[in-house]
Amino acid sequence: MNAPSLLAVFVPTFLVVSLTPGMCMTLSLTLGMSIGLRRTMWMMWGELAGVALVAIAAVAGAASLLLANPHLFAWLRLAGAAYLVYLGIRLWRAPADLRPAGSTGPGLKRRDLVAQGFLTAVSNPKGWAFMVSLLPPFIDQRLPLLPQLALLLSLLLSIEFLCLMVYAGGGGRLRRLLEGRGGGRLLNRIAGVMMAAVGLWLALS
Repeated sequence: MNAPSLLAVFVPTFLVVSLTPGMCMTLSLTLGMSIGLRRTMWMMWGELAGVALVAIAAVAGAASLLLANPHLFAWLRLAGAAYLVYLGIRLWRAPADLRPAGSTGPGLKRRDLVAQGFLTAVSNPKGWAFMVSLLPPFIDQRLPLLPQLALLLSLLLSIEFLCLMVYAGGGGRLRRLLEGRGGGRLLNRIAGVMMAAVGLWLALS
């Protein structure tokens, strides 16, 4: 597939997939509400690293092996789900002040946010299914693999980052609206419920 054809098919396909509300986008919206756009970007770096790992595994064939091993995948999924529910409870119990000194949010440090994004991406079964079914067809077996994979990954991660920013930005605007009305504690509780809901969604998917 030549470059113009690749852009004409690949970009719209993955733009629709990324914009569709899912676990990662819901998480981005939730964190945008609770800690703001700038600090949510720490989660995004972890999520993008997870997406890159899933994409590479899909092309390498490791994804099919993982999907064929339901016990291993189930443990990975449940671990990610439990972590999100735990963070949701922390958000629910956080004080009304969303920006305590020396923190990136209510009890969330940078490494927490990075790990949160990475775990959500790699333990999302729908993400694996999309990568396994949609990404390999764009690889031309007659051409060197690494340049193609580098191009596809750069496009994919750019699209994913753009969509994460859209969701987090929407959450940030809602956050400012509620803060202006003295709704800091309510906002924490909404974000906590949403984050726990993403965890349960992940566990049951």
